[in-house]
This record gives sequence, structure tokens and C-alpha cells, in this order.
Amino acid sequence: MKTLSFFRLVLAVGLCLGVGALGSLVTTPQIPTWYAGLVKPSWTPPPAAFPIAWTTLYVLMAVALWRLWQLHAPSPARRLAIGLWLAQLALNAIWSPVFFGLEAPGAALVVVVALWLAIAATIWACLRIDRIAAWLLVPYLAWVSYATTLNAAIVVLN
Repeated sequence: MKTLSFFRLVLAVGLCLGVGALGSLVTTPQIPTWYAGLVKPSWTPPPAAFPIAWTTLYVLMAVALWRLWQLHAPSPARRLAIGLWLAQLALNAIWSPVFFGLEAPGAALVVVVALWLAIAATIWACLRIDRIAAWLLVPYLAWVSYATTLNAAIVVLN
């Protein structure tokens, strides 16, 4: 049982960090070029802050998924929570290619609003079965709230 638990944790962390790594492949080349040329609000963090924040959030997200997967028996509530968790991760995965890859902040704003809603729904679903998993996602919702305002400001300023 401990081997299965560890495997699930490694898989969850790998899934989240993998999404982050794929996003960085699209993002990193654009930072000194296209992104540097955008008008950004004064409260934009330095580029070095993003990988630190996202790595931390991806680990918290992974632990939340692990808790749902490992600590709770299959049920409709668990299936809903994991399904919403996967939906938010998919939206997370497409934001960077839309914003940076397509150079489309307006379209990315639509994606990040959908992401925010998916995270909020995931937290709500988690609260029904695992309060710790839900709370692990709260910093993520806070960061995506901030990222949404930043994305919106970039749309307005450019």
C-alpha cells in the first residue's frame, strides 16, 4: 500500500510539474522578446518570481490530487473533485501557449477566467470530501486571481 501511495504522489507531482515544464517551453523564449515589449502595470512581478510561485503551486496542487486519489474511496464526490481538478489543469496547460505562443492576451484572458472558475469549483468539490485538499488549492486560486488581473491589465494597456 505504501508503494502505491508513493507512486500516486510521484505521478501527481510529475503531472503538475510536467504541465509547468511544457508551459515554460513556450513562455521562456518570449520573455526577453515579445513579453518585454508589452506595456505592463507597475505591479507586475519580475519574471524570476513566476517559476518560484508556479513550482510551489504545482506541488500544492499535486498533493491535493494525491489526497483525493489516495485517501478516499471511489465515490461520485471523489470522481467530481478529481474531474474538476483535471479540468483546471487542462486550462492551466493551455494558458501559456495561448498567451505566449499565440501572443494573444485577449484570448488568454478568456482562458484564465475559465481557469479561475474551474479552480473555485474544484475547491468547492474538494471541501465535500477533503478539507485539506481544498485548502491546498487556495493559494493557487489567490495567485490565479492576481494573474487574471495582470492579464486583464495587459489587454487594456496594449
